[in-house]
Amino acid sequence: MPSIGVKLYSVFFKFMLKHRLQSRLQALENDIAGGGGGGSSFGVTSRPQEETAAAANPSFTDGVATKDIHIDPLTSLSIRIFLPDTCFHSPEAVPKSRSRVMNSGSDPTQILLRRNSYEPSNNSVSSSNGVIVKRAQNHDSFRRNSYGCSIDDASLKSENGVYGGYNPIGNNCRKLPVMLQFHGGGFVSGSNDSVANDFFCRRIAKLCDVIVLAVGYRLAPENKYPAAFEDGLKVLHWLAKQANLADCSKSLGSTLGGGPDLRKSDGHWHVADAFGASMLEPWLAAHGDPSRCVLLGVSCGGNIADHVVRKSVEGKLLDPVKVVAQVLMYPFFIGNVPTHSEIKLANSYFFDKAMCILAWKLLLPEEEFSLDHPAANPLIMERGPPLKQMPPTLTVVAEHDLMRDRAIAYSEELRKVNVDAPVLEYKDAVHEFATLDMLLKTPQAQACAEDIAIWVKKYISLRGHEFSY
Repeated sequence: MPSIGVKLYSVFFKFMLKHRLQSRLQALENDIAGGGGGGSSFGVTSRPQEETAAAANPSFTDGVATKDIHIDPLTSLSIRIFLPDTCFHSPEAVPKSRSRVMNSGSDPTQILLRRNSYEPSNNSVSSSNGVIVKRAQNHDSFRRNSYGCSIDDASLKSENGVYGGYNPIGNNCRKLPVMLQFHGGGFVSGSNDSVANDFFCRRIAKLCDVIVLAVGYRLAPENKYPAAFEDGLKVLHWLAKQANLADCSKSLGSTLGGGPDLRKSDGHWHVADAFGASMLEPWLAAHGDPSRCVLLGVSCGGNIADHVVRKSVEGKLLDPVKVVAQVLMYPFFIGNVPTHSEIKLANSYFFDKAMCILAWKLLLPEEEFSLDHPAANPLIMERGPPLKQMPPTLTVVAEHDLMRDRAIAYSEELRKVNVDAPVLEYKDAVHEFATLDMLLKTPQAQACAEDIAIWVKKYISLRGHEFSY
């Protein structure tokens, strides 16, 4: 059984969430009764009054740099990029305990190298903790690693004394897979920049050795279905566009009549359209490999991830993006015919069935409301495409989660058509046990993230570098 602390926090959490859901439903009904449209299409992606946001930090704090990007001028859709410092070196070549340390206050001529059994050279000094510190002979003789990316490429740029964050220079830096992450919150709360989601994405970026794009999709009830689901697909198309723009920046050496304009300034490659607007994202251009793309959805984010994957295998307009796997963490599935867990755990921890139904009422338009809606129930026949076209799918479920059995049943349907679809079930766990703010630092949450990383790396590792099990 969950601990006493978890049980008490669950009572408080459910009380607050139920109050917020009912308040939003009442406000929506009043707005519609008053002739309002129920919200603008621009929408909101966070609720600052309900949870604390973590500021983006473009330095490699805790081994991960972050930045926020607003990618759609017509809506509030945004992403937060999590770039691990393994974009400069192999995590196998430089273990965690031996990785170099770099921050904006350090001496740029001192680089921490991997610890080894060799005698330090004359231009090396040993620090108090035994890590060998290599001093560069001069600013122009930075050592290159085996991936062809110079340490100078990892420099943290500052302009006019103002810290500017990481700025990739050169085209030979290490390419990493890209993971799209969709946060939870019952479609009505949560954000991609919350403290809890920031911590979780940092952990996943380091363990999986991937660039994480945390999607800030539009929330309900300000934006009803299918806004959040369309936002997920829009980010995938944006990623494809970024990959194509990066290819253009490599192949175009001069401005062609009527074509894009290639410019280089301050170490950034820019592709400008006819209006001069910079569109190329430098972190993704330097380090992203969209041909190894993974989708990860948390709670209701799992529903969005599954929808985006289905749409991606239906169309051919996403080249060179290729979705190679998806991870569904306790997805927010439900249906008209209750499963055993939905009956037994109807009053379960954090999310009970009544609150789940209320969340779906806030998301779905009134004329479309049904617990067998394609966004809610993965087992209905109307969903497309055929399940055999789906990529490998890892499902994470918790023992004390009412949505457990439907997620397991979906995984079983995938396995029937020979899709690799394992299930990881965690004993004594509750809904969002690996992503909720209070539970993020528990051993079970850490173990879950490590288990996800082990499975994901089977599908994102380059040939010849696959893990052995």
